[in-house]
Amino acid sequence: MNALANPEVGKYLNEYFVSSFQKVATFRIVNGQKQGGNVASYFCAPDGRVLDVIAGPVDAATLLKEAKWVVESTKKAMAESKGDGAKFKALFRQWHADRLRQESGLVVEPVTFDLEKPDDNSALTYRDPSGRPLAPILPPAPIEGPDVTFKDKQLLLRTAAGAMPVIDGKGRRWVLDNQGRAHMLLAAHAMAKIETIYGSVFEGILGEKVTTKPVEIVTPFPWRTAKK
Repeated sequence: MNALANPEVGKYLNEYFVSSFQKVATFRIVNGQKQGGNVASYFCAPDGRVLDVIAGPVDAATLLKEAKWVVESTKKAMAESKGDGAKFKALFRQWHADRLRQESGLVVEPVTFDLEKPDDNSALTYRDPSGRPLAPILPPAPIEGPDVTFKDKQLLLRTAAGAMPVIDGKGRRWVLDNQGRAHMLLAAHAMAKIETIYGSVFEGILGEKVTTKPVEIVTPFPWRTAKK
């Protein structure tokens, strides 16, 4: 079932968020059925800075849990930062690092300062088929290693949706699911604008291709719908 069709999810999102969508990849529609593509859900501040990301489709309970985490964390960060934007940003990055540790057992050091603005002419840029730059390739927070709860969590993550290998600072290979890699990214880049993050989510985490190509609609029997 579509998570957004859930009445409780809809009520909560309508109360605390303004919803919109944007197509950043292409897919095919064959006989009215969508083939290919993926989805990412972003929770943003009013100016488009990203507080949280859900990488991939999830059920209603997961979407609602994440939305509530964003709302409660925003309230807490506003109270603790007392109008200091840098502290607000640092808190969110720390909390994404904390969630990564709690949910996967992997430890990262949050990046609480912003690096230089990405250069569109850099090789580290996602581009469309024509070569036009679309979004920078953002490095996630570096992995320091596992904590003491790591072993059991790693066994679970190996079968999780989107499970992929990641490498820590000592060259050791571990496994993270889509959401773990989203927390790792946001531990370094939470509160960056959505236009700088979406490429690293869609291509770097979900393995899809960002493109400006239109949706391809395939009608196998065009004479059935031709006008007479």
